[in-house]
Amino acid sequence: MIITPDVDELLRAAARDNAEWCDAVARGHGPAGAFAPDAWTTARRTPPLYPDAVTLAPGASAPALLAGIDTEGPGCSVKDSFADLDLAGEGFEVLFEAQWIHRPAAAPAPAAGSRLEWSAVTGPGELERWEAAWDGGEGTGLFHPALPDRDLVFLAGRAGGRIVAGGVAHRGSGAVVGLSNLFAHDEADTDAAWAGALTAIAARWPGLPVVGYESGDDLGAAVRAGFTPIGPLRVWLHTA
Repeated sequence: MIITPDVDELLRAAARDNAEWCDAVARGHGPAGAFAPDAWTTARRTPPLYPDAVTLAPGASAPALLAGIDTEGPGCSVKDSFADLDLAGEGFEVLFEAQWIHRPAAAPAPAAGSRLEWSAVTGPGELERWEAAWDGGEGTGLFHPALPDRDLVFLAGRAGGRIVAGGVAHRGSGAVVGLSNLFAHDEADTDAAWAGALTAIAARWPGLPVVGYESGDDLGAAVRAGFTPIGPLRVWLHTA
């Protein structure tokens, strides 16, 4: 695709918001990471499913990025936000590829499609129940109880009081809201989860566009909810 100044700005905003969300999760388990102009890195291994580095601008220096993370132990990963790094020679392989997505603030609200009741998670007990619903198990303590705040909200869609859908909305330092960790099961479906989460975000942060990234069927659901793919990303996993 052709990268115009507007798309470039959106890609950078999406990458920055995602890095700030990753930093928030990492801080729940240890020291905060470090933000440089072209990348966020953390010298301490991040929790499962979260990267050790996120590039923030095209053309990030691979040597400088790798110098800021722990590549000795298993599980080190890098979110290559602009799909322009080649880390194969450094013992990494591509774990997955996805597309950054953008939904304008002026986009009409998608049809709800279900009668779920949506609200923000409050308190450690409810966060634990949210994580269990998201994880499909009993919860792992991945999300620290101090995470939810004014600008970081765990959204829950409930049926009969049970959490059956949800997502995480993050309002970082940029003029966007990041939406991630979307899930739906039982009485809910993915389209209903997108609709409910977007309606909750619009009520909380009116006038702000929403960004995130998805792949496969989830990308199709995001497009149905009014998102447009704006650029590729890759996640590299250290295997050597």
